Amino acid sequence: MINYRVENIEALVAELRSVGVTIVDEIETYDYGKFVHILDPEGNKIELWEPNDTEYEKLGEQMKSETTK
Repeated sequence: MINYRVENIEALVAELRSVGVTIVDEIETYDYGKFVHILDPEGNKIELWEPNDTEYEKLGEQMKSETTK
């Protein structure tokens, strides 16, 4: 599955829905960001992610891993 980082996931989902894109599920919110899944024209699932960069970077530090934007 492909994962895209996006800004303002709510507005993007509304725009995608208005042009007929299939939205698979509702936006889910976690400490490290918001997620939703859509389908491309061939039926492939795509994940959209609006990260909470502050929490995501903390998670990376806890795991002793470097995060990138």
